[in-house]
Amino acid sequence: MKHNTCNSTETYTRLYGEDRGGFKGMPCGFKLWAPLSASLLWMLSFQAAVAQTPVKPATSESLPSAPQPQTAQPRAVNSLPAHAEAALVASFQSAAGTQSGSSITSVPAQTAPVPGAPMRLTRTQAEQIAIKNNPRISVGRLLALAQHQVYRQTRAAELPTFNGTITAADANEGSRIGAGALTASRLLEHAGGGVTLTQLITDFGRTANLVSYSKLLEKAQNANALATTEDIILATDQAFYNALQAEALLKVAQQTVTTRGSVQHQIDELTKSKLKSGLDLSFANVNLSQAKLLQLDAENNVNSTIAALSAVLGFDKLVQYQLTEEETQLPSPPPDVDVLIDTAVRQRPDLQALTYDQQAAEKFRRAQRDQLLPTISALGIAGVTPVRPDCFGDGCFPNYFISSWYGGIGVNMNIPIFNGFLYVAEASEAKYRAKAATENTRDLRDQVVRDVRTAWLAANTAFQRVGVAAELAKEADLSLNLAQGRYQLGLGSIVELSQAQLQQTDAAIGYVNAQYQYRLALSTLNFEIGVQP
Repeated sequence: MKHNTCNSTETYTRLYGEDRGGFKGMPCGFKLWAPLSASLLWMLSFQAAVAQTPVKPATSESLPSAPQPQTAQPRAVNSLPAHAEAALVASFQSAAGTQSGSSITSVPAQTAPVPGAPMRLTRTQAEQIAIKNNPRISVGRLLALAQHQVYRQTRAAELPTFNGTITAADANEGSRIGAGALTASRLLEHAGGGVTLTQLITDFGRTANLVSYSKLLEKAQNANALATTEDIILATDQAFYNALQAEALLKVAQQTVTTRGSVQHQIDELTKSKLKSGLDLSFANVNLSQAKLLQLDAENNVNSTIAALSAVLGFDKLVQYQLTEEETQLPSPPPDVDVLIDTAVRQRPDLQALTYDQQAAEKFRRAQRDQLLPTISALGIAGVTPVRPDCFGDGCFPNYFISSWYGGIGVNMNIPIFNGFLYVAEASEAKYRAKAATENTRDLRDQVVRDVRTAWLAANTAFQRVGVAAELAKEADLSLNLAQGRYQLGLGSIVELSQAQLQQTDAAIGYVNAQYQYRLALSTLNFEIGVQP
């Protein structure tokens, strides 16, 4: 019996390339079964390769130690593993091609930048640029310098005051002032000059307390400037990791579009050959459209994060960066939260600033109380009067001015008796404000303890999520590979394949997010304990 041969090789050629000579003239059924057999053999060999490939779990042995919070050293620079920078999307290629066993692949090493290329930037370099360029840091430093000048102004009250005076008077000789201030009333024509020296002897601690008050405010402002620097460092780390995360997610989206585009193309060809239904093609088109939307969102997110990074670095124009990591391993979180809390209470600059404010308020309270005490000061004066009415003709006759020079020294005590209870009210106000400053400091200390504990718990949770997300990504890869094989063999539906693709994409995004969220959690923890950048 003669077998019926295919009148055309169009279907085979469209799906698998040109008709190889070995299949010419063969029955049509055998010609269609041959590629399916080849696909089955390919799937079996692929699954064997996957089974032989060891899966390396994310263990703590591969992670370096966490940055020690007890010292004020720069924080350890952490980076994402190389395989996390690649998209976690399984390949769905044609039967004539090959398919990798896992979508967690390594990204080729970045080459040295060429002139005109994006600026190569690490996290440490980003922090240094932000410290140098960010205007908020400049504002904090300038305010600290201004507060130092306030301290110098207050301290001037403890130092002597030395003034020089030159006076010349032309008057109706011998006349007297009949109204006005109670001063020497006689008016004489004369000219002279002299110096005046005043020195505070004691005001029983008021000026000393005011000087200490100003000095503590200067220390508080310096601590606030340091707190602003740490705020900018944290914002820089967040912007840097957000940009890296956005770029990694963009790679995931791009590979998802490529993979689903390949699936859609194959199903389209199979539908034209009446080997797949229109429903399969509809599902493939929907999946491809979803991947394209994901890519558009990822591209927008990359541009937004780069703009945020440029702003925190102090640039008013958008700059393109080539973001790189300095290390390839994740650190484990610190084990003892009590040590972190003690470190935070000692090192947090905002808590130090509030402590200085509290001490300054106490000094000011004492200064206001000391207004009720006497003030003792010394005064010295000396000078000469070369032009006076006693000198005329060939000599000088002591009439009004006994001598051509004058001088004197004295001590003055000022005793406050009654001023409408002004000093009493000011002292009471300062006392209540000092108590309020004490309570503010205690409240902030409680918040610091809470924030450190919360940040430590968040870091531990994020660290655990990294391992779970990595395992989920591997399982999703395997599930997608199996779903692809079942679909190619006609054992699975397009719904099963679409669900596997969706789960794999979600797992890939979750793994990338888990990596960078853990790094952000570590940066936040370092910020909460006051580790110096």
